[in-house]
Amino acid sequence: MSDKDLEPRHLETLDRDLGRFANLEAAAAYVSRPLVAPGIGFVFIILAGLAAAMLLGQSGEMLIVVTAAVFGAYMALNIGANDVANNMGPAVGANALSMGGAIIIAAVFESAGALIAGADVVSTIAKGIVAPETLDTPATFIWAMMAALLASALWVNLATWIGAPVSTTHAVVGGVVGAGIAGAGFGAVSWDQMFAIAASWVISPVMGGVVAAGFLWLIKSRIVYREDKIAAARVWVPVLVGIMAGTFAAYLVMKGLKQLVEVSMGVALLLGLGVGLGCWLLMIPVTRRQSRGLENRNKSLKVLFGIPLVASAALLSFAHGANDVANAVGPLAAIVQTVQTGDFNGDVTIPLWVMLIGAFGISFGLSLFGPKLIRMVGSEITKLNPMRAYCVALSAAITVILASWLGLPVSSTHIAVGAIFGVGFFREWDAERRLKQARVAVPRPEYIPADERRRRKLVRRLHVLTIGAAWVVTVPAAALLSALLFLILRQIPA
Repeated sequence: MSDKDLEPRHLETLDRDLGRFANLEAAAAYVSRPLVAPGIGFVFIILAGLAAAMLLGQSGEMLIVVTAAVFGAYMALNIGANDVANNMGPAVGANALSMGGAIIIAAVFESAGALIAGADVVSTIAKGIVAPETLDTPATFIWAMMAALLASALWVNLATWIGAPVSTTHAVVGGVVGAGIAGAGFGAVSWDQMFAIAASWVISPVMGGVVAAGFLWLIKSRIVYREDKIAAARVWVPVLVGIMAGTFAAYLVMKGLKQLVEVSMGVALLLGLGVGLGCWLLMIPVTRRQSRGLENRNKSLKVLFGIPLVASAALLSFAHGANDVANAVGPLAAIVQTVQTGDFNGDVTIPLWVMLIGAFGISFGLSLFGPKLIRMVGSEITKLNPMRAYCVALSAAITVILASWLGLPVSSTHIAVGAIFGVGFFREWDAERRLKQARVAVPRPEYIPADERRRRKLVRRLHVLTIGAAWVVTVPAAALLSALLFLILRQIPA
């Protein structure tokens, strides 16, 4: 047999070998891809510990602070993975933002909110839940905060892994309570503060839902149900943007400038009013330009709500960063101050590097682990379009801002999900109301098929039970885990 006869066989064998190598490379890439995000997260945690070590030098308690910094970075990553999805989910679910755009906006504004306006709630988490004077020594206080931080991080990590929408605020407050009780009994817990926080957990989703439904009613009554929808939108879209901008400006002045100059609430509200009026006037020509050539139908309105929705999502991210950074760095700040001064009864001073760990950790967690939950929040509870998503985002932002303004660590998960449910249930009520009006105009048979009744259920009821169960379980689970960790950690001499 000649070499020419063998040549096709050799080529065929070579093709098979190359195919095997290609399949092997594809399989290796498929297996290693899920490890990229955890690897980057691990590097961030290590860098946080190294930064703490370099800043403290050769301090005798350096190991304690480094460990606390590692736990704080770990918790911040979990907050970004679990909680931030509630902020950007509506915009992504309404197709107003791409996943990449949502992550960039959230990362920037989450960090800004944490650094500019997060200190007040940090103080509430660090000192407002457990009365420090009930813990007999600085070492006991340090281990209590350490156990709370690690327990809450582990619980949120587990919940994120199984896809449960839990509240990171629930987790950290439960962790602090559990460690405090294990360290000094039930008297260590500031129960008045706990009752106020518990009340806010019930009130905040209701407030979020009511405000979101109110904005949706305004949009429907003033724009959607008008004969000339485009003309109505030219009037009301700038007004809605002005409300959003004014709220954001007043909050930023009160929280961001107070470290430089004392600003009263009245002055802040006046400045916010001025910014709101300016944005309203600015949006009038913008909205007119956007509305040129649009057809007089509901689908055209989605174009006009693009800018308001993106801006409201940014506002919500800022508010979330201001409020929920406390969950990551509140106990860490208390540990750092106790180690450096020996005083665990005084007011907490927040070092810049501690705030940076929380801010960047939340952003990294969102970028690495957030997309899956963003899609779930944006599309699986109820169907969202830009108008509904704008109502959700603005409602949640206003409610979170008010809570952070009061220094109350409410759950942004409760608020955002409550707003989504509020929009969905309002849609059901509005659809039923319009159907009754149609029946009056055109009488129909009393009997309505069951499948037609089911089609009017615009909110998935199963999510109500699932999310409610997750909220109820989180506090006791984090408290029990924290108490167990405290009993282990306090055996280590500080």
